[in-house]
Amino acid sequence: MFPEPPTPGLPAPDTPPDSSRLSHGPVPPWALATIVLVSALLIFSCCFCLYRKRCRRRMGKKSQAQAQVHLQEVKELGRSYIDKVQPEVEELEPAPSGPGQQVAEKHELGRLQYSLDYDFQSGQLLVGILQAEGLAALDLGGSSDPYVRVYLLPDKRRRYETKVHRQTLNPHFGENFAFKVPYVELGGRVLVMAVYDFDRFSRNDAIGEVRVPMSSVDLGRPVLAWRELQAAPREEQEKLGDICFSLRYVPTAGKLTVIVLEAKNLKKMDVGGLSDPYVKVHLLQGGKKVRKKKTTIKKNTLNPYYNEAFSFEVPCDQVQKVQVELTVLDYDKLGKNEAIGRVAVGAAAGGAGLRHWADMLANPRRPIAQWHSLRPPDRVRPPPAP
Repeated sequence: MFPEPPTPGLPAPDTPPDSSRLSHGPVPPWALATIVLVSALLIFSCCFCLYRKRCRRRMGKKSQAQAQVHLQEVKELGRSYIDKVQPEVEELEPAPSGPGQQVAEKHELGRLQYSLDYDFQSGQLLVGILQAEGLAALDLGGSSDPYVRVYLLPDKRRRYETKVHRQTLNPHFGENFAFKVPYVELGGRVLVMAVYDFDRFSRNDAIGEVRVPMSSVDLGRPVLAWRELQAAPREEQEKLGDICFSLRYVPTAGKLTVIVLEAKNLKKMDVGGLSDPYVKVHLLQGGKKVRKKKTTIKKNTLNPYYNEAFSFEVPCDQVQKVQVELTVLDYDKLGKNEAIGRVAVGAAAGGAGLRHWADMLANPRRPIAQWHSLRPPDRVRPPPAP
């Protein structure tokens, strides 16, 4: 029998598959390019990730090494400052004086040239501060920033000051001052010419002084004289109180933290015998206040407790150029807030201020706490001579 013919439109059941339908033919060029590009991107990504990891390891090691270098530099800087710290005048015990020592003190302090004349028509004593030479060096660099304060005892309120002369032991002043005093009263006066070393961030130190009893001067003619400086008598300062704060410096982060802890025995500023004290913390650079922070106000107390922290960004290369100034003020709701006293610490400070700063630098990352006696707020002074 003959096989049945296949149904039209349907393949025969025993017909072998068409091989042309299974073959894909040649691959298009764009597909090859895509495959190559994707492979290249995968290889590049893997290589880049490995490179970044390697660079991070290197940078981490480098930053750690730099941090260790900064840490060591700051420690050495602190130790060098500690070696230069000089005690405050109040901390020095008076040495027994003798004739030989008095002569030595005269030569160490220097001498001053001045002029005197009396104008009988106007009733004025004319005082000329001409120059000084061989002055004592009170700054760490072996120099001083001298100026002269002139007044007639017993009146200390009416006084004059010369300009400040920077970094010299032989200043030329060339300034004249006039005191209106009747001639009949002049014999009971004493002319004082006191030479000071100016310090922008600390208390100005007395180098020495010349005292001239006017009863011993013949004012019938002008006087021109040199006199050796004598040690100035120590003035009894008013007690303003003490403040305790800590300093902490982290060289790797360039962060300076000041923690105002407490104050005690503050001066009474209010009528009721108390004060409302708060503390302003200034960061100074080049003598200018660049940052300011302040504590809360403590009401009706002379022994406030704060324990408040303030942080400043100070890179390692700037730590020798900044100072921190703390000022205690009495808050007044109706009037002006009045300053009680201040403290300055830094590389340019002296005595306790420099010692505290040096201890902080010599012990990075550790808070160093210390008590400081408040100093009177600075009076307005003539600008330093260029």
